[in-house]
Amino acid sequence: MVEINWVTVRKGLVISLILWIILREFAGDIGGLVGFLAATIYVGYKADDSYMDGAAHGALVGIVGGIVGGSIILILYLIGLGDTAKQLWPVTGVIETVVVIVLYAIVGGIGGTIGSAIEKLINR
Repeated sequence: MVEINWVTVRKGLVISLILWIILREFAGDIGGLVGFLAATIYVGYKADDSYMDGAAHGALVGIVGGIVGGSIILILYLIGLGDTAKQLWPVTGVIETVVVIVLYAIVGGIGGTIGSAIEKLINR
């Protein structure tokens, strides 16, 4: 059974946000994705010993980050800042949002698994 370390997930969310903001300025959306992937690799590295733990922690960063980001975008739309919201996240529909969150979870799981593999290689 996977024991979730929420402190690691929260750190991953913060790192993901910071890297997304910085790298998106230099490399566009691909830079944001690279920053997110780097954050989930870190989370997988810090998670427990198994690959499943790393994948679960990385996927949680993707899911929680997508939900928080989607909520912020929704609030921006509701207060009349739709143009700003579209620049931050060009997803406008509910189905698109769910698909993007699922994709974030998949990419996060892959990043977490890579981080766990790196941790196993280093700590042999």
